[in-house]
Amino acid sequence: MSDAARITTPQPRDGNTSARVADAIREAILDGTYPPGARLRQEEIAARFGASRVPVREALKILEADGLVTLVANTGAWVSRMTLAECEEVYQTRERVEPLLLRMSAPRLTSADIDRLEELATRMAETDDVEEFLRLDREFHAGTYSGADTLVLGDLVTRLWGATQPYRRAYTLLIDSHRQRIVHDEHHMIVTALRENDLESAERTVESHIRRTRRLLADHPEIFTEAAPAAD
Repeated sequence: MSDAARITTPQPRDGNTSARVADAIREAILDGTYPPGARLRQEEIAARFGASRVPVREALKILEADGLVTLVANTGAWVSRMTLAECEEVYQTRERVEPLLLRMSAPRLTSADIDRLEELATRMAETDDVEEFLRLDREFHAGTYSGADTLVLGDLVTRLWGATQPYRRAYTLLIDSHRQRIVHDEHHMIVTALRENDLESAERTVESHIRRTRRLLADHPEIFTEAAPAAD
């Protein structure tokens, strides 16, 4: 997502250290090192990064603003998690707003941008590694939206993607080879539609792409736990 598409978040007092810690924790959440509901202990994080607890607290506030961390006053911090109902709501929101963001982005995508998207789609189809697929998938969809210059929509989509990352991982582990082929075909369909400036087809494909994930996750309620974090 372009810088112009993001709303500025509050700047921490110890900006460099807090931003570095926040980036590292964010990546650990997105790659599954810290799963939904995992406790984030300030003292352990501070020791890991050789930082004081002040920038760690600021980092956790940044991640709370991103929707990745839940802070409970006088209790602690946890990786945010969703109930099935919450995930349904987020995915239905994504179904509606991401096609719009794609439409706003598409006119500014260059031929080189679309070539890169095609390369990513091909690499996703060739890998058997779940984490590699998820990394490429994030880069692919962020790339399709990278041309948009928005006040709030780009930041909203970034937040929703972060919140649903663990559930996309669960979806990727659940799907069979037939569904995998559909996912890969849809990525290539998006690329073709963008290359041909067929925005209606691109929007429809993105919408169905997201809806398919939502429906499969709804069939597996065991993935979800209670949304509120439990105290130790």
